[in-house]
Amino acid sequence: MSGADIDPAAPPVWIDTDMGVDDLFAILAITARVPVAGVSVSFGCSTLPRACENAAGAAELFCGDCALFSGADRPILGQVETAERILGPRGMPTRGMEVPPRRADLSAALPALTTWLEEGGGPILALGPLTNLATLALARPDLRPDEITWMGGSLGRGNHTEFAEFNALADALAVRILLERGTRIRMIDLEACRKVQIVEEDIERLPCDLLRDLMGGYLDIGLSRGRSSMALYDPVAAAALLAPDLFRFEDIALEVDISEGERRGQTRRGDGPANARIATDVDAEAVREWCFQSWASVG
Repeated sequence: MSGADIDPAAPPVWIDTDMGVDDLFAILAITARVPVAGVSVSFGCSTLPRACENAAGAAELFCGDCALFSGADRPILGQVETAERILGPRGMPTRGMEVPPRRADLSAALPALTTWLEEGGGPILALGPLTNLATLALARPDLRPDEITWMGGSLGRGNHTEFAEFNALADALAVRILLERGTRIRMIDLEACRKVQIVEEDIERLPCDLLRDLMGGYLDIGLSRGRSSMALYDPVAAAALLAPDLFRFEDIALEVDISEGERRGQTRRGDGPANARIATDVDAEAVREWCFQSWASVG
């Protein structure tokens, strides 16, 4: 299988990420196909300093021309919640190898995002908590992105709690702020992502040892829980952005729980006018193949 070809005429994508393993694979799928305008990093899979080190190390290995920016180190309100208890202290589980952490003095994300939108902007792919983008909405309400494709939320069961998906839980208020300010969110939720699974046999399809090791460490999360597979998550959102014909979408009224109770971060259908789109169906095998074709020439 040949690798994907970059389309230089495609509008550059801005990527907002908390830089875990599936984030990396989503970013590699994007950079294999379209230009990237910038990458803003936030807390989430790990703390912001670790996420920035992960991003800088990955950029040096795989996409040296990616412009990286440092964003939120905490939610807009409340305490920092990371996924380190599941993903490990760096937020990137492995089978022994690792992305070499690289310390980098990254510029601030907010001015960079502001300038990019002032100059016309383009598609945004969000792979973590929505804090960076909500901060932008608060600082510059006149600069409204056309749409944010977000891997987050769940209209079914959660993953970080019974009710909430992690990215929504980590900054539920950020989700609320964007919705209330009219930012269109295209939500690729847990229910959609869980339809696209990888198994051990898929690991050998990847083009280099480091990617095989990282994907193996990611798969081990599912294996450790007695499952034979693991959902791809963030790469599914990358596919939804660049190959939307592989999905079925529905306009819905989206609500998010911002209480301090057990349902904090729960996303659900509301009764008002539609303010978001959600992927209700996925051609799972086609999305898997789209991802692996994207990764075929990496390394």
